[in-house]
Amino acid sequence: MPHITLIRHGQANTDARDEESYDKLSDLGHQQARWLGAHMAATQDRFQRVYCGTMRRHAETAQGMNVTPEAEIIRDPRLNEFAYFTLSQLMEEQHGLAVPSEREEFVRHLPTVLGAWERGEIEGVPESFEAFHSRIADAMAEIAAGDGRALVVTSGGLIGTVLRQTLALDVTGWASMCLAIMNTSVHRWQMVLGKPLLVQFNGVPHLETPDRHHAQTHL
Repeated sequence: MPHITLIRHGQANTDARDEESYDKLSDLGHQQARWLGAHMAATQDRFQRVYCGTMRRHAETAQGMNVTPEAEIIRDPRLNEFAYFTLSQLMEEQHGLAVPSEREEFVRHLPTVLGAWERGEIEGVPESFEAFHSRIADAMAEIAAGDGRALVVTSGGLIGTVLRQTLALDVTGWASMCLAIMNTSVHRWQMVLGKPLLVQFNGVPHLETPDRHHAQTHL
């Protein structure tokens, strides 16, 4: 039975306000990746295939986990995140929606941005919603068709979109999933009768001891 594990990257540059500056792990992000890799090694959680996006934070997380030293990491741009900073800036310029400065403000901001993007109400976007949605579905279908257990290191927005495609979520539910996903969290799917079945969401077993609670981060 095909089995796919998706991992969100470690904590990135939380002070960033653009795509390029965000795309690198913080010191904590590197540590989160090492802890997750060590946990998977200790529990003999083995994978025959490893994938990640082409973003720096994806590669740094996958390399830091080091779960299959002998296997090549397949880098696929279809596993990259959507350009949230760029979409937010365009929303502010075109619709007057201020870019949040506090995490709590993202709860209202994200579904507004995602809804406008899906409806085609933002001009000059680097990628249409339809193209983003389709590339994820195509990549996941190809991975599901492969042999052996697959590990995919990617971003929260992409994982949230796979959840949306699996659970038929509306925009509000999609945004809620994206907001909930923690850094280096574990999400698992099994293919049953040709369809994906979600069997684990947002697991962080490597961060559950009291001395690591501080490392349970969303941003």
